[in-house]
Amino acid sequence: MDRRQMLYTTGLGLIGGSVAQGAALPKGTQGADHPKELSLADYEPKSMLQVPVTHIDRARYPVIDFHTHISVSAKSEAGVGMVPERRYLGTPEELLAVMDRKNIVSMVNLTGGYAAGLAQTVGRYDKAFSGRFHTFAEPSYSLFLTPDYPKLQAEAIEQAHRDGARGLKILKTLGLYLRESLTSGSLVKIDDHRFDSMWDTCGQLNMPVAIHVSDPVAFFTPTDRYNERFEELNNHPDWSFHGQDFPSNAELIEARNRVISRHPKTQFVALHVGNFSENLASVSDNLGRFTNLHVDIAARIGELGRQPRTARAFFEKHQDRILFGTDATPHGDEFPQQVFNDKLYEIYYRFLETNDEYFDYAPAKTPPQGRWQIYGINLPDSILRKVYYENAARELHITI
Repeated sequence: MDRRQMLYTTGLGLIGGSVAQGAALPKGTQGADHPKELSLADYEPKSMLQVPVTHIDRARYPVIDFHTHISVSAKSEAGVGMVPERRYLGTPEELLAVMDRKNIVSMVNLTGGYAAGLAQTVGRYDKAFSGRFHTFAEPSYSLFLTPDYPKLQAEAIEQAHRDGARGLKILKTLGLYLRESLTSGSLVKIDDHRFDSMWDTCGQLNMPVAIHVSDPVAFFTPTDRYNERFEELNNHPDWSFHGQDFPSNAELIEARNRVISRHPKTQFVALHVGNFSENLASVSDNLGRFTNLHVDIAARIGELGRQPRTARAFFEKHQDRILFGTDATPHGDEFPQQVFNDKLYEIYYRFLETNDEYFDYAPAKTPPQGRWQIYGINLPDSILRKVYYENAARELHITI
């Protein structure tokens, strides 16, 4: 006799005498309507918690979103074959409508490209709407195999600065995709000395380097039943960097740290909470070691919000070094949890401004990252102002 039968028969016994141990249950109590099998992809549990829900329509203070992707290469960027032509994911008017509703004074487009594509992007957004958009350049990896690449890349950064680029964005192309030949060869390391002149030129021109070298730690472990992002990786097996000749997350961060150490006059923003949001103690240690290092929070409130006490202490300790960012893109076909819209920003504001408990960290359903919820950290006004706009304005050398 299972527990339900025991409780049922015991209850009848208390009311009107004993009932045979094998008595039939009333219709509907045996779970006949319960499916015997349910695909994990179809499982969408709804929380039964009754807790306060705070809607934050507009940020309490002006916002600079330091991490967005308004434009991308017209050709796939999963490699070295980037071309100057750009594909634009949203018109300025579409973007400004959301920005005005959500109190976003400026957006930083990190993937502005290089050469003619960069100049075109700056003209389309930055120059046409002064102060509302700021564009970052990207390395000219198509030149990497030329013998004088270090000199050419430094000159390309100088030209990008003249064209209006505010900084340089390093995608994880460097460290995880770029190889010694276009189709094969060993991976080029992040701290390869052929990039030294590029880092130094950015420092000389006061152009911050927004650097993304790694992904969540789960992407570097086997995609098995122990992996907390199994569904995400099972749906996107090419996102896994486990095995083959890929370096570990730790090796990538160590190589990045060597770059930061070698170039103290260059300001670095390690994106996605320093690419190690699962270990804030490690990120805190790096911020303590390198005075030329900042971090942003883009696409990582899912990690920060499930460790709210640790996260709040991290914000309190490093309040001058943390930048607001979302990783938003106007068309989130591949990353629906980062699509540029009102809901995305409302979740970020709720995380930063409230004590709300157990809420979604992204607008997308069927988890974009993992099956967990987050908690707000309710930052004080003095820290909110720094995170929302003051720190980014200082790095970009702008006033709002």
